[in-house]
Amino acid sequence: MLDQLAQRGRELALTDEAVTASIDATGLEDHHASPHFLKRRGRRTRRYQPWLKLTLVGDHRSHLLLGAVVSRGPNNDSPLLPPAVRQACRRARIQQLLGDGAFDAEPHHELCRERLNIVRTVFPINPRGHPKTVRGRYRRQMRHRFPKKLYRQRWQIESMISRLKRRLGCVLTARVWERQTHEALWRVIAYNCLLIA
Repeated sequence: MLDQLAQRGRELALTDEAVTASIDATGLEDHHASPHFLKRRGRRTRRYQPWLKLTLVGDHRSHLLLGAVVSRGPNNDSPLLPPAVRQACRRARIQQLLGDGAFDAEPHHELCRERLNIVRTVFPINPRGHPKTVRGRYRRQMRHRFPKKLYRQRWQIESMISRLKRRLGCVLTARVWERQTHEALWRVIAYNCLLIA
């Protein structure tokens, strides 16, 4: 269905031929009391882990979500980039991809640029070990010629995530993991339907 919605977005000229997109992850709760609230009330939050994590790739112009991967949090965002970006590249021709420092890795640049034909990837350097040690061709480019003006547009994915949660809620109604996964993906589909409508 996401493929069909992306096609409909192109038919309605909501998306450009060459898309600028961003990637980020967010968590969805399985209960109405947030961990922050429980912590402030002095209650234990360990029993509420793990939680559902949704990694999203969104188009800046239309705010359509092009890729969605569900995982169990808390976990590292980095391994979720390849499946999410591959999904998005099937649905649109991505020219530029932005992400935060969690996605900074030379294999991610190589995957996006060399295999998926994305012209530009922008992930800020996340220093590991000695701060002056940056290895890899694309990571060195990020260090010496980081496009600050373009990177400021990463707020677009934050806006998409905020709208998804405001319009469709941030609390899952399902209790079984498999059904929670389906519910999260149906919310992504419903979000795109709302935009196209």
